[in-house]
Amino acid sequence: MYLTQHTDYGLRVLVYTAINDDTLVNIGTIAETYNISKSHLMKVVTSLVKGGFLVSVRGKGGGLRLADNPENINIGAVVRHLEPMQVVECMGDNNECLITPSCRLTGIITGAIKAFFSHLDQYSLQDLLDKPTYDILYTPRIPINEIRGTAD
Repeated sequence: MYLTQHTDYGLRVLVYTAINDDTLVNIGTIAETYNISKSHLMKVVTSLVKGGFLVSVRGKGGGLRLADNPENINIGAVVRHLEPMQVVECMGDNNECLITPSCRLTGIITGAIKAFFSHLDQYSLQDLLDKPTYDILYTPRIPINEIRGTAD
């Protein structure tokens, strides 16, 4: 089993946003940092905003921020929101498998998915934030007066 790239990127966006919680972040910077497609990332961010994990601030000086504190953002909830979890055909809407009426695989897979999410539900976004990750992803804000050479 593997998570889709959409979910992988979603978790990366949340980590980046949490690390840089002192300012609004933008999709371009996140895409550049992780060396991933900006257009793909825009779809991921839209989903995270719709799911209530991120807030998007529009306009000049806009960007993204977490919708809640990192300790309140549950990893299981994020993955549930982003991941389709249709592991086998019979779990989807287009099931045409001949043995579905007598097959026990769906129940077994459903149990595995429940165990997977039970484990993820034990963790929050805060659990993904550590000093080495902070050192890699933190982008300090530079006051405008320092950029112009007029620092006090």
